[in-house]
Amino acid sequence: MPTAKIFGLRQSLEPVRDALSDALHECVVDALKFPPEKRLQRFFLMDREDFRFPAAFTDRYTIIEISQFEGRSVETIKELVRQIYERIPKATGIAKECIDVTVFETPRHAWGLNGKSGDEPVPYQVAV
Repeated sequence: MPTAKIFGLRQSLEPVRDALSDALHECVVDALKFPPEKRLQRFFLMDREDFRFPAAFTDRYTIIEISQFEGRSVETIKELVRQIYERIPKATGIAKECIDVTVFETPRHAWGLNGKSGDEPVPYQVAV
């Protein structure tokens, strides 16, 4: 169950948020073989005083953190990262040099889903 956090300056990410979201989701669906209807992303749009980064980066500097269950192969994770660096710049104009990507892996038992641990079988559903 991969989830993504995207961090960047408000004025830089707001205009491209939808394009970035779509491109990142395509990467997750393609590289991780994830169902297209399960998009899990959170955008953290910050003001300049809340986002400090080296002067060598432009205002378009973006951090993408992906959390997922452990167990995918190194090749699969590298393919996800490769696709992010290919698709996000094309969709948003953000240079790949201004994108940092981190993939975190968590054991299923350490992740909660629908009121249970991720290692317990649970149908995915949203309470209404």
